[in-house]
Amino acid sequence: MRRSVALTLLSSALFALAGCKSPCRQLSERLCDCVEAFERDTCIRNVATQESTLETTDEQLEVCEQRLETCDFIETDTTEQRKATCARLQTDEGKQACGLAR
Repeated sequence: MRRSVALTLLSSALFALAGCKSPCRQLSERLCDCVEAFERDTCIRNVATQESTLETTDEQLEVCEQRLETCDFIETDTTEQRKATCARLQTDEGKQACGLAR
């Protein structure tokens, strides 16, 4: 439940650029990689929808850019590596690094 709330909050900070993904969208899509496989496409669609309906401030974009640097996901198709990366989100350190902590 907390993960979906965090995803919603992050995806609300999206910015639309012609043909480019904002740092907030990139971060949100990374987090979508950690939901169950059957929910992943829906998560990514929701992120895209939010991007098209919300405007993001420069401050929000800067925060997302910082989180992209600290939220170190291993980009891989290997299930075991993805599990390890996503398990990090369950730690206080991982939540802080990815902007999911208060």
